[in-house]
Amino acid sequence: MSTTNMFCYQCEQAAKGEGCTKVGVCGKQPDVAALQDLLTHALKGVALYAVEGRTVGVNDRDMNVFTVKALFSTLTNVDFDPQRFVEFIRRCVDLREKLKAKVKAAGGKVDFTEAPATFKPESTLEGLVKQGQAVGFKSDPSVNPDILSLQHILLFGVRGVAAYADHAQILGQEDDAVYAFIYEALAATLRKDLSLDDWVKLVLKCGEVNLRTMELLDAANTNAYGHPVPTKVPLGAKKGKAILVSGHDLKDLEEILEQTESKGINVYTHGEMLPAHGYPKLKKYPHFYGHYGTAWQNQQREFADFPGAIVMTTNCIQKPRDSYNDNIFTTGVVGWPGLTHISDGNYSRVIEKALALPGFKEDVNGKAVMVGFARNAVMGVAGKVIEAVKGKAIRHFFLVAGCDGAKPGRNYYTEFVEKVPKDCVVLTLACGKFRFFDKDLGDIGGIPRLLDVGQCNDAYSAIQIAVALAKAFNVGVNELPLSMVLSWYEQKAVAILLTLLHLGIKGIRLGPSLPAFITPNVLNVLVQNFDIKPISTPDADLKAILG
Repeated sequence: MSTTNMFCYQCEQAAKGEGCTKVGVCGKQPDVAALQDLLTHALKGVALYAVEGRTVGVNDRDMNVFTVKALFSTLTNVDFDPQRFVEFIRRCVDLREKLKAKVKAAGGKVDFTEAPATFKPESTLEGLVKQGQAVGFKSDPSVNPDILSLQHILLFGVRGVAAYADHAQILGQEDDAVYAFIYEALAATLRKDLSLDDWVKLVLKCGEVNLRTMELLDAANTNAYGHPVPTKVPLGAKKGKAILVSGHDLKDLEEILEQTESKGINVYTHGEMLPAHGYPKLKKYPHFYGHYGTAWQNQQREFADFPGAIVMTTNCIQKPRDSYNDNIFTTGVVGWPGLTHISDGNYSRVIEKALALPGFKEDVNGKAVMVGFARNAVMGVAGKVIEAVKGKAIRHFFLVAGCDGAKPGRNYYTEFVEKVPKDCVVLTLACGKFRFFDKDLGDIGGIPRLLDVGQCNDAYSAIQIAVALAKAFNVGVNELPLSMVLSWYEQKAVAILLTLLHLGIKGIRLGPSLPAFITPNVLNVLVQNFDIKPISTPDADLKAILG
């Protein structure tokens, strides 16, 4: 299906730095873009009833869980299957009507006149796409551009929060305050009475709520799998049958490891699954071997070369090629037309495919990398770190972290890390590290100069490390010898950036380009209040930071 009025600018790769208008640079088709806009529209209607419901004691958990999963599906590179969005939209309206009835029975207001509150989905896919075209990002020209910019920063931040909340909920960690804010934020986008200052406050509150959400996810992961410990991970392969797990969802990985025990299949990670090797409960599986490939900018080649079955969990995916589609399976909210989706945790079809494929014909020896430097591991040697700083063995810390992508300009981060002086330490997390994760930077008095803190959601660990160091030195975080050089790509990165701003972190360098959805006036506010600046060149930025 094709349409002519697509507009999407939620990710860093927006065409011409302005927005995708024909097809997404990410591979998203116009019909899917319209359906994502329509689902967001419907969720705003849900939010009106959910906010009102809380005032009369109505709180629908099914609606809460659905809302975060539905919002998660609208992130960049997550779900591009139009039929799955049809199901989401219809389910959304069904749950909305049930929530509305509960609110009415409790004496709450239900006579909302806003379009999302009364939205009725068309019966056909074509009809739904047309409805979606009418409610896109810039469908209301009457909204002040700066207000619209802040609304979209909030929306994209909330989408990131929803992704983390979904991960946490799957592992049994929830906080109703997170759900309440998501509804508050979505409902606020329908208001016309909020000032620029009101919107700035909401955006910063999103950062506050995201910090809590990442705390929940951290607790979910560590309660389930233990605190990560420093672990050496081979980048080669073992002779034999193989399954590759890409993405973020540790529970999916655990289930695959359990179901492949004693079946003669080695399990490998890819991309953001690399930090999984540091978790004690996952490390115990002898057939959990190593890491294959780098990050998603090379995913097509890596997946095509992998001689086993592939499971994609969550986002950071690219559209697979038809030549090996039969080898790829998706889980959770991930969806691509033509791929087999597993929704019940039964990976027997993946196992059958892995056994049918050739696997690795011989051992492949490669480099090894270290993972597992989350907050417990780093703070376990805090005394050593503090003494190294006081003794001037460590001059500066750099957090070089964030998303990866295929757009030119990301080699900056590789060059930056290579040029960091030998008396400085680099902390890293998220898939942006795959630009330099296998570099041998050596150590300072036994402390590795490159510390992999984990996945993007492990930004919570990095924040806790910074807070603990600030406390140890009796200074504010901004007074630490610490600089943040971040890369962004999608909406979880937006949520993390808002968290850093909520915490008052200043001087962040952001790249490879600034978001298309930030207007000059809004950017000016960020520069004045938080000293945010775009990256320039590694040499110039290092000189500016270190003098």
